[in-house]
Amino acid sequence: MANTDIKELILIATFIFLLAPAFIVLYVNLYNQRKKRHIEEKALLESKYQQELLKARTEIQEETLTHISREIHDNITQVLSFVKLNLALPAKSTKQQTEQRIEESRALVAQVITDLRDLSKSLSLEHIMHLGLVKTIELEAERINKIGIINVDISVGGDAHSLGEQRELVLFRIFQEALNNAFKHSHATDLKIRLDYFDHLFNLTIQDNGVGFYAGALPNSGSGLKNIVNRAALIGAEAAIESSPGEGCFIKVTIDPLTRFTHAHGS
Repeated sequence: MANTDIKELILIATFIFLLAPAFIVLYVNLYNQRKKRHIEEKALLESKYQQELLKARTEIQEETLTHISREIHDNITQVLSFVKLNLALPAKSTKQQTEQRIEESRALVAQVITDLRDLSKSLSLEHIMHLGLVKTIELEAERINKIGIINVDISVGGDAHSLGEQRELVLFRIFQEALNNAFKHSHATDLKIRLDYFDHLFNLTIQDNGVGFYAGALPNSGSGLKNIVNRAALIGAEAAIESSPGEGCFIKVTIDPLTRFTHAHGS
């Protein structure tokens, strides 16, 4: 019996010894497949992330150009037209009247030059983002308020600091999306923006006094509001949107500045 047991043990050991390389090869193949799949998924997510950032940049520039076009039409063109009329001096104008009109026109042209200089700066996305999120939103609000479409009020709490260029790029686009929703769909007359900087938390809140909507209707509402939720997630933030008919819309974006976010879950 002892010999039989020994033979069985030898056979089992031999069988295991012969199968071991096969198991090792199988394990290595599975590991390589998983690694390859992980690399491919990461590359796909990275590609989607970069596409979203590029889309956000393009939309910011398009939205800025729209505002600039409106301001040129509603402000600068009118001022220059007034200057043209002002310089069309009557034949019997006195010297004092002529000098007064020339001085008025000179002041108006100087203001137009300043406005155009500001507009030219706003065309550069890199320049905008270099200013930081707070200053960028303030300049955009100043331009909107000057046009008079909607009144934008901004307040800042805490010590404003950089959240990172990519985060601020997306947050600025979220602000623009909310602004668009406020005057295109919500028909609001007032928009309140607040940026709160805490030690380990940042909040961006946007509230309008528009017509509002049923909060449950968000999935079927405009793509702008859905983009806000999706883009907040892109930078590791959470976006909450509250609204009801006649009560306007309230948007809150919360982010932990210390949290690493992805190009697909990378910094």
